[in-house]
Amino acid sequence: MSADRKQPQPPEDGAATGAGATSLLLSHARLADGRAVDVRLVGDRIEAVGTAGSLGPVAGGARVDLTGHLLLPAPAEPHAHADTALSADSPGPAPYDVPCDGEEVQRRATEAALLQLGHGATALRAHVRIAAGRGLTSLDAVLRTRRSLHGLGELTPVAVPRLLTGVAGAEGRALLRDAVRRGGVVAGGRPDGDPDPAGHLEAVLTVAAEHGVPADLHTEGDDPVWLARLAAMAGELGAGVTIGPCAGLARLPSGVAGRAAERLAAAGVAVVCLPQGGCGEAGSRGVAPVGLLRAAGVRVAAGSGALRDAANPVGRGDPLEAAYLLASQAGLAPEEAYGAVSAEARAVLGLPEVRVEAGFPAELLAVRGERLAGVLSLAYSRIVVHRGRVVARTSAVREYCDSAAALDLPRQARTKRPPEPGGPQAGPVVRS
Repeated sequence: MSADRKQPQPPEDGAATGAGATSLLLSHARLADGRAVDVRLVGDRIEAVGTAGSLGPVAGGARVDLTGHLLLPAPAEPHAHADTALSADSPGPAPYDVPCDGEEVQRRATEAALLQLGHGATALRAHVRIAAGRGLTSLDAVLRTRRSLHGLGELTPVAVPRLLTGVAGAEGRALLRDAVRRGGVVAGGRPDGDPDPAGHLEAVLTVAAEHGVPADLHTEGDDPVWLARLAAMAGELGAGVTIGPCAGLARLPSGVAGRAAERLAAAGVAVVCLPQGGCGEAGSRGVAPVGLLRAAGVRVAAGSGALRDAANPVGRGDPLEAAYLLASQAGLAPEEAYGAVSAEARAVLGLPEVRVEAGFPAELLAVRGERLAGVLSLAYSRIVVHRGRVVARTSAVREYCDSAAALDLPRQARTKRPPEPGGPQAGPVVRS
């Protein structure tokens, strides 16, 4: 289901124009439709887009030459796990099995957020466990990370209790309410781990409705009865409802899965799939049936899931890899696959649409390459723009020994570098 197209709105009281607004000119960029353009940013908005060479920077503004780069709306990360990220090599039990160290969680959450920002994700939603014995320690650590990242990227935590039903779930219900009262926190849950999944669902959606916040549920989605209950309840909730990774939906008979998908679409429930691998204690495997969900009209976004924790020790947290996997394994066109990690992911997070047009938010990713398919295949060098300024750069240079000089490779640099001891001997240089 395509996102609703909204017309760009004029910026509020100097948010993008006026005294004190920063400006940046992105020159000679290539768009996905093949046009070569200049893009001028003022404040946190795109002020103008013109043919390459036609625009100049605002007086005192900076310029970034994007020759050889494809300029795209920035990706967003709709399903990360900040409290366990980068813990695969930590000694002892997994972080979700022991009382947590808030400072350690904050350190790893910050490093993970910066890593994903470097990949291009300027907005992230991160699931964080809350439970008896752990309280809100991990959540508070991630909230501190969010404050420390101000101006670099947007991080929104999802408070995820394990138990919410019966006497044993009383503390979980109290913790969830306390969590969302802190502001900027999404109501989450793991119904699959509760003895009463339907009751768990009702508890999460009740808290979400009480506080006017979105709900995001971590589930395999392999119970059609539960999915039907979810669709019925979600239709009554004013805020958005998201579920994922829903790999179990692919294991249901196609007819059953198709009817479940139609109910989800009618209720406006979005699904976040995880093409790079599962997440959670058990590390779910497989990917949600993306084609079936899209055909039913469900909004499908793609996230990264586990980032080098016990569930996926080699998780990369790279949205372009998620898009690559959707294109190479799920059969999506490159444009559809990239949309799952950009436009659809932003919509799931409740963020405004981004287009490389005047009036839209200056949330952009420049990747060295000429075509979207090539970028998804081999994207190393990246420039990330958040709120109108460059917040991250990654530059990759591949060098060959001098015996490769006769190959006359496309885009091969002709200048040679001095040889380094033990390294390539003054061969050609190719930037990726």
